[in-house]
Parts: sequence; structure tokens; C-alpha cells
Amino acid sequence: MRHLFVSIILMAVCGICVAQSPIINADVPDMSVCRVGNDYYMVSTTMHLMPGCPVMKSQDLRHWKTISYVFPRIDDAPRYSLLGDSTAYGQGQWASCIRYRDGRYYVWFTANGAPGLGFVYTATAPEGPWTLISRPPHFHDGSLFFDDDGRVYMFYGSGQVREMRPDLKGVLSGGLDFTIPLRDIPAEGMAADDPFAKENGLLEGSNMIKRNGKYYLLMISWPRGGKRREVCYRADNIVGPYEKKVILDYALPPFSGGVAQGTIVDTPQGEWWGIFFQDRNGIGRTPCLMPCRWEKGWPMIVPKVVDGVRQDGVIGSDDFNDASLSLYWQWNHNPMDEAWSLTEREGFLRLTTARCVDNLFLAPNTLTQRMEGPSCQGTVCLDVVGMKDGDHCGFAAFNSDSGVLEITKEGKKHYLTMLEEKSVFDRNTHGIRSVETKQCGERIQIKNKIYLRIKADFTDGKDVATFYYSTDGVNFRRIGSDFRMGFDYLRFFMGTKFAIFNYATRKTGGHIDVDFFHYSNP
Repeated sequence: MRHLFVSIILMAVCGICVAQSPIINADVPDMSVCRVGNDYYMVSTTMHLMPGCPVMKSQDLRHWKTISYVFPRIDDAPRYSLLGDSTAYGQGQWASCIRYRDGRYYVWFTANGAPGLGFVYTATAPEGPWTLISRPPHFHDGSLFFDDDGRVYMFYGSGQVREMRPDLKGVLSGGLDFTIPLRDIPAEGMAADDPFAKENGLLEGSNMIKRNGKYYLLMISWPRGGKRREVCYRADNIVGPYEKKVILDYALPPFSGGVAQGTIVDTPQGEWWGIFFQDRNGIGRTPCLMPCRWEKGWPMIVPKVVDGVRQDGVIGSDDFNDASLSLYWQWNHNPMDEAWSLTEREGFLRLTTARCVDNLFLAPNTLTQRMEGPSCQGTVCLDVVGMKDGDHCGFAAFNSDSGVLEITKEGKKHYLTMLEEKSVFDRNTHGIRSVETKQCGERIQIKNKIYLRIKADFTDGKDVATFYYSTDGVNFRRIGSDFRMGFDYLRFFMGTKFAIFNYATRKTGGHIDVDFFHYSNP
């Protein structure tokens, strides 16, 4: 990490403002990080995508690689498989926490929605396998904390604390169960009559650490009429009394929103760093790395964002030549494992229709991967000869509002169209009530092999996707119109993803073969 420290020092000495670029310029929100020796491990929210809870590894806090997923699927309800009258969009796995103790790794997360239970997984190595050991109650944005005396606590909500069993197999009967009055504690250094001295709005995203015998609880704060910030509560005793300090109160240009959930972590050399995400519209919520300096016993975050790097270990190309699916990919909801294969045709991913649905948002086995800023492009090559009448397949900039390159099979002919598709949610059931579809531009008859390309431009908040096709893989032609990508916390609650899909509307059993997904970030 010497080059990283030197670059920060030089820029500070020269008075140069560090570029406001996230370390991972992609949708990686609600980060939790722990260090074990020289290695850092990070988990993040991926909600309705499966497998879930990606575990990423780094040795410098800048270059990250996905090394495992904590769980393959959630089977709490049919909605996780896009069955019934509901979905898991924007729900599922939320705000995970990763911790290490005595040779074992632990991950906690909660699944928003019924049945309202959390998950605790453990592994002897972060690469897995991960084993489910308990289903505690729902603890909003919970943070596991292992104290020096062997006791274990869960910090959650806006100051709630529950003691857990030492083996994490549930809540400890008769253990500590109390609420810290966080909202009533004024911020150090702020006047008592300052409207932002106390908390009158959002206060969540707990993260508890211990340093030099003191307890430090980091929280997201979003006071009414103010901007989002990071606050820290500290105490000499776990039950308090606590005092408060605003440790980061700064909007990171070019975006006006402040930072959100994250953590601080030390290096083997004794340096400290803060990692917090920032909302960046269509690309999603991106983690930003900033120096942390201890001042009078407070972990003050320096609002100078360390530039990110190309994350080859998180996002990338796939020729589908391996025996298992690359860790780059996640399915939209639980996959139907009997309906996809990497072996039925060597060197191809085969997607077979196994359920009839009437729109993309209910289609099983849609395969997704993050987009990356400031700009990127993905290209797929599809063999569609195995499609059946009424089948729909293609490539999408996928979100609650999607830009779609769709191929339909009508009789013996294939047609390519660029569409804008907007999902309309039922607020009570969280189901897809309807889909509003707009055809953009011409409808083209195609042959059995087609290349589809999506370019995404997030520069300066443009958030625009453009669409292309080719019959030879060399000469690409623009199709349709610009598509404005967005972020909607009421539906998907995530950044736009590349997505490959195939679904039936009349009869199952048709298939497509995906030759490759080629990714680039110029």
C-alpha cells in the first residue's frame, strides 16, 4: 500500500484536490469490511440477486476480487423464485456484516419482508463453503460485535442493542437488551440550539468497533433539512453513556448527496481508512475510500476520495468455457437450475425456457452483471436457432425501468427491436402489476446468429445507455433511442445491470446459446 499512502501525502502537500472517484465505480452498497492479517474482506447488499452476499477480497483496499458468495438462494417464500403474486425486488439480502473470530468468519444479514428473519452464516475460509447456523429475528442494518470478554452483541436500528448467544445460534436469553438514546445526544462542538446538533431524521447503518478500550458506533445521519452525513458515538462502557461527533459532513462532487453506510478499518501499519458509499444515480451506490485520522479520540474522515481502479476481479468478460459460472454473474431471483447449462453445448451458456410468463420482470434465469463507470460496454453473441414461437430473448440495461434489445420468435421468423420497459409495482404485494412498453425505432428481421451491444455512459451524471446490433461481430449499427438509466428506491433499489434473458410466452422448451459476453471500460 506504500504507493497509495505516498500519493495521498503528495496531493495533500501540493494542495491538489483528489478526484472524487469511487474505488469501485459500480453498485456495491452497504459495505462491511474486516481485516484479517494483511487481507481485507468486504460484503455488500445485492438483495434479490442470486447467489447472494458477495465476499470480496483486497490487500490494498483499492483492488477487489469477488471470491465467493455466502448463499446460493433464499427459499423463504415463492416470491424469491418469481412465483405467486409477489417478488423480492428491492428486498432479499440487505446490509450484511462480516466479522472474524478465533479462526472463523461470520456473516450476518437480514432479509427484508416476510417472514422477517435474519441469517447467520459461518466459514473457516472466506472462499467458503459457508454454512447457515441460525435464523435470528430481523435486526435492521445489524452490526455484529464481538467484545473482548467473549460476549457478542447486535447493534441495529437507531440505537437498539441485543446480546447474542456466544455461538450466534440466536438471541441470548436474559442477555443485554437496551436502547441507546442516540437521538437525544448533541454533537460535540455544535451549539445546543443548532437544528443539526441532534438527530431529527434518518439514523441507521450501525457499525460498532472497539479501539483502545473505547466503543465507537458509526451511523448514517440524515437530519431533516440537511444533507446526509456520518456520525460517531463513543463510550467507555458498552451501555454508555455515549457522546457524539459528526465525523464526515461533506458532499462528494460532482454529486450533491453526502455519504452513507460504511465503516472504518485499520491497516497492518496502523493507518486508518473510511469506506462509505455514495448514491450516484443510474450506476447505483458506489463505495468511496477516504483517509481516517484520529483526532482527540475521534475517527475523523478526510473528505478526499482515493481514485478507483479497473475492477477486473468484480466485473468482466466471460466466454462460458469453464465448468462453473463465473463469480461475475448473479441471477435475477432464484434460478431454475434445470433450465441452464454450461455443458449441453461446449463453450456456450444455454438458457432454456421452463416457465411461461408475460414479461421480462417475471422471467426466470435472467443473468445479470454490474455496469461500471464512468463508461462501459457489454457485447453478447447469441445463437437463437433453438427458440420457439412466442419466445423472447436478448440483452438489456436492466432495472425497474429497462432499456431492452429484444428478439422475438414469430412463426419461423426472428425479429429484433429496441424497447423501453417500465415495471409498475403493486405497493401492497410488491408484485408486478403491469409493464409499460414503448417500441423505439425500427423492427428488424434477423438470422439465427446475432451480436448485441449496450454502451453505458455515466460521465457527469449522463446515465445514458445506447444500443447496437451486428450480424458479423465487426460492423455494428445503432438501433432505437437513447435510454435514460435511473435509480428507484421504491422498486429495485439498485443500479442498472447488464442482463441476458430468455423466456417463453406460449410453450416451454425453447433455448438460446450464449457464445460470449465481452466487457470493456474505456
